Amino acid sequence: MKAYKPKNRLSAQEYINGILNGDRVILSRAITIIESSLESDKKLAKKIIQGILPASGKSLRIGITGVPGVGKSTFIEAFGKFLIKNGHRVAILSIDPSSQRSKGSILGDKTRMEELSGMDEAYIRPSASGETLGGVANKTAESMLLCEAAGYDIILIETVGVGQSETAVHGMTDFFLLLMLAGAGDELQGIKKGIMEMADMVVINKADGDNIKQSDRARIQYQNALHLFPPAASGWTPVVTKASALKGMGIETIWEEILKFKKQVTESGYFEKNRNHQKLRWMYDNINEDLKQLFYGNPEISAQLIQLKKEVLDSHISPVEAAQLILNSFKKSL
Repeated sequence: MKAYKPKNRLSAQEYINGILNGDRVILSRAITIIESSLESDKKLAKKIIQGILPASGKSLRIGITGVPGVGKSTFIEAFGKFLIKNGHRVAILSIDPSSQRSKGSILGDKTRMEELSGMDEAYIRPSASGETLGGVANKTAESMLLCEAAGYDIILIETVGVGQSETAVHGMTDFFLLLMLAGAGDELQGIKKGIMEMADMVVINKADGDNIKQSDRARIQYQNALHLFPPAASGWTPVVTKASALKGMGIETIWEEILKFKKQVTESGYFEKNRNHQKLRWMYDNINEDLKQLFYGNPEISAQLIQLKKEVLDSHISPVEAAQLILNSFKKSL
């Protein structure tokens, strides 16, 4: 049976040229190919990525996460508008393997970022829905390379899901920004999750009106909490600051601190070292994802799995023995 191949695909070189020329439509179509699970698109995606690779890697990659209700979309819009006003081009990507229906919060929040989404210097793209974090993370990382090649010099990657998605975003960015609320009881919860340990900056958002005094107290609490952690590999001391995205307060201070971070880690050599580490991680992540697809996509393995699951549930065979049997079958099929 001949594999399905979409008719409206351009050549790899046409996508590459369009991306390098900053064509947003071509960029969007190329990202769609990257997110596709069709074999023909996977081959095309690899050619596109290889073609734009020399033009990628020149942006500053910032990860943004935060507790529900922290005002993430309002912050991203305010921050994005500030960056554009200062001469930057901003791409905003989300990563969320858990949302099959909405395909990430940015898709829903795009209506809340009306001004930013209408700007020529901004590009907003929700994550592809996916069943595994690794798959979505890899596609987001590849989309980021395309955005860089298209001339976006600031990439904001928003983590939408909870749990391991923060780790994935931290692993593909240069700077990790954590948005928190004052007096919401998130201090200990944040520490337990280990999210604060990853943060290069903690921003107390919604620090306006009656919330100013609480925000001042929270800033001191978070700063004290950060001192409990061992020094970061980057040599950077995490900063805690306040902001009101709604009123546009504190945004400039946040950017100044990010620039200080960039200068420090570039001079120390950590910036390049971290980027190289990320490249190798992406390579291994891609190997792992492709191996999983190769395994579960094998018809004989799928059929054997159905039988083995029944035998495991009926206690006719141990889970360990079942796993070994099916792995042996897979090895023989190669």
